[in-house]
Amino acid sequence: MVDFNREEHWETIYKTKELKDVSWYQKIPQTSLDFIDQFSTSKTAKIIDVGGGDSFLVDHLLTMGYQDITVLDISETAINKAKERLGSLAKNVKWIVEDITNFRPTEIYDIWHDRATFHFLNEQSEINTYLKVIQNSISPEGALIIGAFSEDGPKKCSGIDITQYSEESINELVKDHFTKIKCTYIDHETPFDTTQNFVFCEFRKK
Repeated sequence: MVDFNREEHWETIYKTKELKDVSWYQKIPQTSLDFIDQFSTSKTAKIIDVGGGDSFLVDHLLTMGYQDITVLDISETAINKAKERLGSLAKNVKWIVEDITNFRPTEIYDIWHDRATFHFLNEQSEINTYLKVIQNSISPEGALIIGAFSEDGPKKCSGIDITQYSEESINELVKDHFTKIKCTYIDHETPFDTTQNFVFCEFRKK
């Protein structure tokens, strides 16, 4: 995509659309919550939600008692919307405005959660950069949780081409450093009465 400004693109979306008007809206992100809760034995586990935007995952994690949550998104507008919604609870969350391809973590995380960010990386160099970051930023025996459009899912989202994945192709990318725990395919019902098929996988750091 020529002269594509990723930050500007997402800023425009979050400035012009309400949360219920975007395809990724989930009032209760149950699949993500189940994966996180099944893995974590401690409410002090360090969790990062990559591409969290103004999703409700952070709200539910706080309600469940998790105490060390980071939300990263490329859009400052999205982050500010989430902060506004949470009110005084926002101070209990670490907020990072950054393009994931430029993110250089200063912390080590026990759980790295990514729903629908990874599949926007189409250039092999960006994919390799992302994989290197997660290899270096997840604690020993920590968890990597990725949700991406499956081979039966959309080929575009928000006007951007995406990379589709299968259980096998995701595992192939991370198998040198992570052990697959489980994968599942789910249908996400959008606010527009359409269905998007995702593959969700959880891996354990070797």
